[in-house]
Amino acid sequence: MGGESTTRTVPPGGGTNKGPAGSRTGQRLSGLAVALGLVLFLGGFAWGAVVYRPYTVPTRSMEPSIDAGDRVLAQRVDGGDVRRGDVVVFKDETWANAPMVKRVVAVGGDTVSCCQEGRLKVNGKVIDEPYLPDGTSAEIGDFPTVTVPEGRLFLLGDQRDTSLDSTAHLADAAGGTVSRGAVDARVDAVVWPVKGMLERPTGFGTLGDLSSPGPLRTVVVLVVAGTVLIFGGAVYGPLAKRAAVSRARTGKGATDAR
Repeated sequence: MGGESTTRTVPPGGGTNKGPAGSRTGQRLSGLAVALGLVLFLGGFAWGAVVYRPYTVPTRSMEPSIDAGDRVLAQRVDGGDVRRGDVVVFKDETWANAPMVKRVVAVGGDTVSCCQEGRLKVNGKVIDEPYLPDGTSAEIGDFPTVTVPEGRLFLLGDQRDTSLDSTAHLADAAGGTVSRGAVDARVDAVVWPVKGMLERPTGFGTLGDLSSPGPLRTVVVLVVAGTVLIFGGAVYGPLAKRAAVSRARTGKGATDAR
């Protein structure tokens, strides 16, 4: 008895049982998924915060694309990058001492007039504008041909029977036009209530290039993918550990039964 010795098996790792290998692998994968998710989520969120600014539209002048009280995201752009058809946020003290949202229908060097068969005419071409509301809300009073000076913009609201836009300022010294430098941003989407990306102004395509879409879709993809990875990784780790422990117990039970 005194000479008997007891042999003990010491598990790898200095005597500390760290659980089944499957559970450790699951924990590592879970950690990697959460880390990658955080990078994507924070990166996308930071990118969006740098590129975009939120605005609340106070009037009905851009209905039905943008209703009064809608929250929009507008990409910070240089006024020199603005194209025909863009919906922009600008500030001109001769119009109002607050940011306004209108659609650019003509740029420097263009001629613009109304109306031919009730539709806008730019550089001699009738413009198709499917984003306008039906009926009288899309109508605009006739105005003589305006030649837009270089470096300036002619802007209209989509709700043209009530919008206070370039047509309401034709008698001004600038002939109703606004400096490109007054533009702060270009509206990409209505985010509250959720309406999504604004319709592309394809009717202006015959006059030249349209603006390239902003990176909003990519930003949203990054944030959503990051969120999925964070929550998926957080759930996967405990589930993988539980499954590995369960398999280990099942295997041990089968061995003992023999």
